[in-house]
Amino acid sequence: MATVSDGIQYAERVLSGEIVAGELVRLSCQRFLNDLEHGPERGVYFSEDRAQHILDFYNFVPHVKGALAGKPIELMAWDIFILINLFGFVIPLIDEMTGEQMFDDDGDAIMVRRFRTAYNEVARKNAKSTLSSGIGLYMTGADGEGGAEVYSAATTRDQARIVFDDAKNMIKKAPRSLGRLFGHVKLNIHQERTASKFEPLSSDANNLDGLNIHCGIVDELHAHRTRDVWDVLETATGARLQSLLFAITTAGSNKEGICFEQRDYAIKVLRGVVDDDTYFAVIYTLDEDDDPFDEKNWPKANPGLGICKRWDDMRRLAKKAKEQIAARPNFFTKHLNIWVTAESAWMDMDRWDKCGDIAPDEELVNWPLWVGIDLANKIDICAAVKTWLAPNGHTHTKSKFWLPEGRLETAPKHISELYRKWADAGYLDLTDGDVIDHGYIKAEVEAWVKGESLKEIAFDPWSATQFSLALAEEGLPLVEVAQTVKNLSESMKSVQADVYGSKIHHDGNPVMTWMMSNVTVKPDKNDNVFPNKSTPENKIDGPVALFTAKSRLLVNGGDDKQDLTDFFEDPIMIGV
Repeated sequence: MATVSDGIQYAERVLSGEIVAGELVRLSCQRFLNDLEHGPERGVYFSEDRAQHILDFYNFVPHVKGALAGKPIELMAWDIFILINLFGFVIPLIDEMTGEQMFDDDGDAIMVRRFRTAYNEVARKNAKSTLSSGIGLYMTGADGEGGAEVYSAATTRDQARIVFDDAKNMIKKAPRSLGRLFGHVKLNIHQERTASKFEPLSSDANNLDGLNIHCGIVDELHAHRTRDVWDVLETATGARLQSLLFAITTAGSNKEGICFEQRDYAIKVLRGVVDDDTYFAVIYTLDEDDDPFDEKNWPKANPGLGICKRWDDMRRLAKKAKEQIAARPNFFTKHLNIWVTAESAWMDMDRWDKCGDIAPDEELVNWPLWVGIDLANKIDICAAVKTWLAPNGHTHTKSKFWLPEGRLETAPKHISELYRKWADAGYLDLTDGDVIDHGYIKAEVEAWVKGESLKEIAFDPWSATQFSLALAEEGLPLVEVAQTVKNLSESMKSVQADVYGSKIHHDGNPVMTWMMSNVTVKPDKNDNVFPNKSTPENKIDGPVALFTAKSRLLVNGGDDKQDLTDFFEDPIMIGV
């Protein structure tokens, strides 16, 4: 019988090295143990009773396939770890009108689940569907939610039915337990006592509007080519007090899709780049330098290896992939949970964080200053970065960001929430309307550099012609820096070297930190690098503005005369 202590011991064994696990799993375990100890300091509590309740529910959930069909499921340690995280952590319910904590009729504080979104990534054949189906049944009939709506969601009805059909077969295999709790027909599981239901849902359904979702389960999120289903589920959970959007998937190859977007966000939460107490994440995958054909690394992606997944099957697949290059992408993604086409992250964020020690303003004002500006486009973030050259050769930087307020309504929910938080804290300036007013930014920049030892303001002429003319009229020193490989590669390498050598010092702006973590690169054959981003929503405007400023600082301290030849001959731009 699974217990809460089994899940706690799992986290401890991972961190001690007793269980082989990758960095991202270790981070998830460390987050769990930290929250057990320090969560109450910020209003996050762990309810052992709630966590044990769902574990006990699985005592009635049978296997539906193979030799064990009909017998109760024995949860694996990693299953227990996920379940006690999702259902054990609670927070006080706050009245949104008054901002006060809510209490029941007995005077006890009303507690609701902390986690509202969960991203779980693990290789195939680790019993993902079994875990998902059990959660679906629990949320339908054992969570105490009246009129619960639970959906197994996918891009097609057939795909959505995989988790749903497993759940229905669980009921059939357990007529004396689950069969007394639930009724079922072809495409519906229901509980009459609470008027709750569990159904498959797909993007080709006739109507996705009007849903009031208690739990949305998305199996194999990487297969979603659009974000339509995810956005519907995310929007439709807002009316419930403790809804859960549960994604479980293997790796894929589409880094432009919703899955890679969520994966990227999950990693930022685990590494502390983004602070989000409502988002749970665990990613079972190999570490960056691991040999994919070394058996000792395989458990990092396969926590069920040797239990529900056979070693001899892994060895057979590995042998095929080693001998046949064409078989490697499938082996890497499905069985080692490695994204095969994703570009690599560029910045070591731990090192970047350690560089947040900028000099005081009274010193900065005396040092030569270069400013880089990236205006992107008029409906998104614009960035400006000050870059000072200290007498000891070190670089000091400050960042400034603007965003049209209307963008908050069109950005994905998790990104929009980040923007709001940063704006409330003063790190992001929200401008009126749906587009950026370049006149407003011009005035802001003019005031920002007043009194400084300004050398140059560097900008990309692609989208800033009128803006630059307006600044030029004020007599400010402007220089065009086209966003080309030639202009930015050396600048990027210089910034990275400065970070590794502790020779750069920044103001700790969390918007800049987030954007720096978004920068990816794919070096060309000449080892040139150029800034890219892992997903369309992962903006990199701040780093690009920094690279633009640093490129001028590197060119004879900015004293050379401007030459537009390279711009016209090599007009390679980036979309930011």
